[in-house]
Amino acid sequence: MTLNSPQGKQNTPLLDVQDLEVAFFTKDGVVAAVNGISYRLGHGDILGIVGESGSGKSVSSLALLRLIPEPPARILGGRALFADGTGAPRDLLKMAPEELRGVRGRQIAVIFQDPMTSLNPVMTIGNQIAEAIRVNLGQGGRAARKRAIEVLSHVGIPRAAERLDDYPHQFSGGMRQRVMIAMAISCEPKLLIADEPTTALDVTIQAQIVDLVKRLQAEMGMAVIWITHDLGVIARLAHRVNVMYAGSIVEMAPIREIFRAPSHPYTLGLLNSVPRPDLPRDAELAYIEGAPPDMVRLPSGCAFHPRCAYRRERCLSEKPPLLPIDAEHSAACWYWEEVRAASARATPPQGPAT
Repeated sequence: MTLNSPQGKQNTPLLDVQDLEVAFFTKDGVVAAVNGISYRLGHGDILGIVGESGSGKSVSSLALLRLIPEPPARILGGRALFADGTGAPRDLLKMAPEELRGVRGRQIAVIFQDPMTSLNPVMTIGNQIAEAIRVNLGQGGRAARKRAIEVLSHVGIPRAAERLDDYPHQFSGGMRQRVMIAMAISCEPKLLIADEPTTALDVTIQAQIVDLVKRLQAEMGMAVIWITHDLGVIARLAHRVNVMYAGSIVEMAPIREIFRAPSHPYTLGLLNSVPRPDLPRDAELAYIEGAPPDMVRLPSGCAFHPRCAYRRERCLSEKPPLLPIDAEHSAACWYWEEVRAASARATPPQGPAT
């Protein structure tokens, strides 16, 4: 399967995740958070990871930098080969703590969901950005402050030099997220992981943040992993999408294929749940019936079968692997052809702009 960047800059992927498994050991049992997922991310590519809360999308990405609490979390297996351009790809999961600290922030940066809890409330914005620059780039105080002003201006903070000495509470939610983005790009990373960065923002600010990241990605050539529960948010941002359910990837495809021909019932349900401006205002919002499974006691066979309108006897006992549909599209469904046929009969939501 071809999973490299559509830009075709390099044949070796920037990130090659192989059979990643993560579990949480709790008093109620073992939570199977990530169940052997594999994917590749090309240089300069934008990958969307989509799924409901508890699907494993955030854990699977934060585990790459070992930003999950150990214990109770534990990485049970897999590899995450990262090609930083300095030699052969290195396995992030096998790095010593000192080596990993050289990757965090400098090579791979993260934007978290809630900037108010991620930013230090008693440090000025300027000091927080400058600290990241000093730690990762070794620049002195004056150079770090100058760089902080540059990146704040670059992400659209008005009067950046004046706002440098303000505290997080003096910024709006959207502006705080811009500050987090400025901090993340300050060291020009090769990969940016955005963990649901627009969830707490209104739709207008969401669109601004998505457009900002898209512009920065194009200017800097960095790769992006954008984690979200909303396919609509990444419709015009991502090149490819991994749809996750119950700790597994159930569909992976280019973004246009996901909207044109969804081939897993869960993906079809997510698409149908996207608000539709072309429908009457009093139209009832679609939703996926049922609830996500108990991750301590996953159902046998396909984990989605209790909520699936297409299930057959086989689905109750046999877990489908990712079945290749074409060179770039795979779905973990025994009856993907039936799902695709049903999606073709329906009026699809608006996909990426052409």
